[in-house]
Amino acid sequence: MTLSASVSMFERIVVPPTRDLGEGFLVRRALPSPQCRTVGPFAFFDHFGPTAFQAGAGLDVRPHPHIGLATVTYLFDGEILHRDSLGNAQLIRPGEVNWMIAGSGIAHSERTDPITRRGPSSLSGIQTWVALPQDQEERSASFSHHAADQLPLITGAGRRIRVIAGSLFSECSPVATLSAMGYADAELEPGAQLQFACEYSQRAIYLAQGAVEARGLRFDVPQLLIARARETVTLNALAPSRLMLFGGEPLDGPRYIDWNFVSSSRARIEQAKVAWREGRFDRVPGDEHEFIPLPPEAGAPFGSAEGEVL
Repeated sequence: MTLSASVSMFERIVVPPTRDLGEGFLVRRALPSPQCRTVGPFAFFDHFGPTAFQAGAGLDVRPHPHIGLATVTYLFDGEILHRDSLGNAQLIRPGEVNWMIAGSGIAHSERTDPITRRGPSSLSGIQTWVALPQDQEERSASFSHHAADQLPLITGAGRRIRVIAGSLFSECSPVATLSAMGYADAELEPGAQLQFACEYSQRAIYLAQGAVEARGLRFDVPQLLIARARETVTLNALAPSRLMLFGGEPLDGPRYIDWNFVSSSRARIEQAKVAWREGRFDRVPGDEHEFIPLPPEAGAPFGSAEGEVL
């Protein structure tokens, strides 16, 4: 079987670059990339870890701002303490979902909890940004947390699929999304088969762990497989594997990304940059004494792979 025939179900294949942000904290950025800007409303996709921290160390993402997007934080291992300018303080653990709608503006921090820092710890997971519909970009900011047992779980035939947000596999997550989308975590035992049907016009599969086969061709981590429209993707697990499945309908117009800001308006992003530089975003209660300054070179059109992690 030729390569082109084997991968005909995939429109593009992205191999995300890996960056070490210090102390062995590795991040693989699958979106945005030169090969693919967005998948449905998904505008950013980072896979971080696995990272092992020594006692006294941990994740320290200082307070920083967002507009025009919703962040989705989902962990495989470890825990993160989220704090935001609305006053929320929430510990997130594996299988749970933090869904933060930035809207017109929010600031938040993501750190390892002080109690966890007392001993060695580990961390791995995914953070995505979902671009908001144009008529929702300036809505009020909000935050919600959903425990693992609140999310639909589909099991059987060597598969364990948790629907994180939106709707997939005829199951609907309680996360209150603002556009048509689906996002799921699929764990497969060796030999298990998974079919990813055409529920949305744009879909992708991110290989976080293991290896899979499709039409006689092997795919290993880390790769982002962009499915062709109207093509049902059938995957067979060659090893214990973990896949992130996501998709949705195309965005309702172009978007721009600059540092931590996403918007359909370049001018609105410039306003947000000035507001952060001048300290006009609300502070994060419990984390008021530090912040990430606006990078001097911030400014890239949507589709660039540049930008700060988390």
